[in-house]
Amino acid sequence: MNPRLLLVVLALLTPLAAPAAPARQPNLIWIMADDLGYGDLGCYGQKVTATPHLDRMASEGLKFTQFYAGATVCAPSRSVLMTGRHHGRTRVRGNAGTTNPAAQALREGDATVAGALQSAGYATALIGKWGLGDIGAAEGGLPRRHGFGYFFGYLNQTHAHNHFPAFLWRNEERITLPNKVTPVGPVPGAGYATEAVVFADDLFADEALKFVANHQQRPFFLYWSMVIPHANNERTRELKNGAHVPDFGPYAGKDWPEPDKGQAAMITRMDSYVGRMLAQLRQLGLAENTLVIFTSDNGPHNESNHDLSRFQPGGPLNGIKRSLTDGGIRVPAIAWWPGTVKPGTESRHVAYFGDWFATAAELAGTAAPAGLDSVSFAPTLRGAAKQPGHEFLYWEFHERGFSQAALYQGRWKGIRERSLSAAVALYDLQNDIEEKKNVAARHPEIAARIDAYLKTARLESAEWAPREEGQGKNAKK
Repeated sequence: MNPRLLLVVLALLTPLAAPAAPARQPNLIWIMADDLGYGDLGCYGQKVTATPHLDRMASEGLKFTQFYAGATVCAPSRSVLMTGRHHGRTRVRGNAGTTNPAAQALREGDATVAGALQSAGYATALIGKWGLGDIGAAEGGLPRRHGFGYFFGYLNQTHAHNHFPAFLWRNEERITLPNKVTPVGPVPGAGYATEAVVFADDLFADEALKFVANHQQRPFFLYWSMVIPHANNERTRELKNGAHVPDFGPYAGKDWPEPDKGQAAMITRMDSYVGRMLAQLRQLGLAENTLVIFTSDNGPHNESNHDLSRFQPGGPLNGIKRSLTDGGIRVPAIAWWPGTVKPGTESRHVAYFGDWFATAAELAGTAAPAGLDSVSFAPTLRGAAKQPGHEFLYWEFHERGFSQAALYQGRWKGIRERSLSAAVALYDLQNDIEEKKNVAARHPEIAARIDAYLKTARLESAEWAPREEGQGKNAKK
């Protein structure tokens, strides 16, 4: 046969190569504990409380050593996470309690990471605690108005203090539960259970697993916002023990006070939920296309009457929740993504909640809005050599008089306490992780740089204007 004719025949008989299928967008799961300290996990040095599943997650993934919450209390930390704007530019900047519910709610038009992912084709769900909108005066902040296709949990964060609620919300429908609650205060549902039948976080774990199982054919974003180990503050005031759990688990036989048993049991129970999720992702064959981030909304609390000296929940850090030292804002953060995140790695990259917006957008192949305070940490997850960073991070606090803090170049922490006219205290985190030595006099140029930044970092907000010490107090939640 003619060689040219042979080539033509072979070409006709050879099937055309199919075009390469586009890579599927990765699934994204953000799991957040409530009031879990930097030192509350075994992989971060905890010696008393057992967290085997999270320790395994860290051994199979990446552990951040300098990852920061959006704020030192619940609502603003969640606002920073959702909006990608730092604490001085996000919508919700404090826990407003019942005094001004609109100040503790997102508003129509506020861009959120959930909205960006939903527009990129993701199925989106929030399961657990919201805290950025409620039925009534703050309905503009309801989850389904900000990018979540499905919601199940608590809207109001004071309601979320009660781990055995009489009701929860599914989307905008109130779902009655069999728990009997003694009301405390004006918030509907707030109080403590006298008949504790159903533990809310057990329901949230089941709901999170169900959402993942039902969305295997489409990329999804799950924001699983746990309530544990937050105390029931109302129960603490009434019964002196806010660590209200179904049982004390492996700590039942310990010669400890009940608040200590309850605190430890909450954390170990939380750990088991994460273990169930990672096991299901493996079982469903989703693990290699799913990024799971585990973290906490702020530093550890002392609101259950448990003994902080027993647990050392802040590890080497100074301060707890409501502090702008690192103990109040530096949190555990573990990234798990088999096949992408290298197992057993540790990163000193300095990141914070606001970076989730840019990270999620990059991974989803969509653009984040302009003007965010958000730097993607996707290069770190992928093991890239170059990872952009922040020059400054910013926090503020609206209880006990207005305070500010800035972290400069990941090393220098400047804190202004109680008054806008106060001098900036400067700490060198590289050499003083406990923030015990004010070195402003030794490094005046650094203190001056942070002082100038603090004066310009925040946007004016009618609801969150700075107050001098003694001008009143916002509710503590």
